[in-house]
Amino acid sequence: MNTSPSSPEAKRTDAPSIRIGALVPRSRPGWVQAGEHLLAGLELAVREVNDTGGIQGRPLELIVRDTAADPQRATAAVDELASLGVVALAGEYHSVVARAVAARANALGLPFVCSSAVLDALTEQPTDWVARLAPAQSHGWRIYADFLLSAGYRRIAVAIQPSVYWTAGARILRDHLTPRGGTITELDMSVLAPRAVCDELINHRVTALLLLAGHSEPAVSIVRSVRRDPRLAELLMGAPAGQPELTEWATLLGDDGNSIPFLRYLPERFSALGARVEVALRERLNEAPSFVAFEGYDTIAVLADVLRQGLDLTRNKECWSRVSVEGTRGKIQFSRAPGISVWQWTWPPVQVVDRDPKEPHRFRVLHTS
Repeated sequence: MNTSPSSPEAKRTDAPSIRIGALVPRSRPGWVQAGEHLLAGLELAVREVNDTGGIQGRPLELIVRDTAADPQRATAAVDELASLGVVALAGEYHSVVARAVAARANALGLPFVCSSAVLDALTEQPTDWVARLAPAQSHGWRIYADFLLSAGYRRIAVAIQPSVYWTAGARILRDHLTPRGGTITELDMSVLAPRAVCDELINHRVTALLLLAGHSEPAVSIVRSVRRDPRLAELLMGAPAGQPELTEWATLLGDDGNSIPFLRYLPERFSALGARVEVALRERLNEAPSFVAFEGYDTIAVLADVLRQGLDLTRNKECWSRVSVEGTRGKIQFSRAPGISVWQWTWPPVQVVDRDPKEPHRFRVLHTS
């Protein structure tokens, strides 16, 4: 585990640091590349805060813990970070892990800015301790369903793994599509092999298949099987959870990974701040930054805004309502959204995009919120 300041090049002062616990997946079975992008955004923002004098002369310090997509490991990390005196928690990519973090943070009275997880029910009961930057799953996935309808796809199948997250996604799609003439067929990947999926798609006369399954497996194997079946040449494959966003997807699948629409949370055009951060993140990652990296940067922007106001996060649970900060993807303000148990940015920009088959490193915007 890493317990070092995230930005050794930052300006040093004699004042004690303000510690923030960072939770990211850095080892398997977590999505390691997503964790790398999230951490890059967190670290860049911390470095910039420190390079401009910190918070009232005190530097920020990230204490990083690897969740490895394991809720129990994440819960233990929250307890450890609390014992180390962090003022807040930040990060996490996987929804099932973020839910465990949120529950423990709420129990401890420790503020948590959730960067990337989208599960609506991030906590069982409404809480004032947790704020979220990523759009709630119900918001983003309804936009994805609207994209399917506008493109003429109504006979839809989901290749789904047993999971709170995937089950919630399937329910959101069904509830939104069914009243509008759509149908959802669930293909249970706990009993079906990827090759068997193709026969099921033919039997149900499906026109679109959505990958509600983990990366890299079984999602990659499903894509390969479908692409190699001539009966399914006209089938649309989609991945609302965003698996094709990161370069690992393109590396594993090559041309087979193109033209698979997914959700990402970026504006059509960056502000001056967003454009500057995009350049810095690209240099840091040595590749194009994903929306996850921007979520990391914006997380620290939120916490810095709260700390600059002199708010004690552990004593003032209403501090989220006072946040108003320019992030890389627009002005960030939190509110209480219906059906959402945490303070929510309503809303970050949402796009449906895919990798251009002619230029796989370029993304085509197919639909916007």
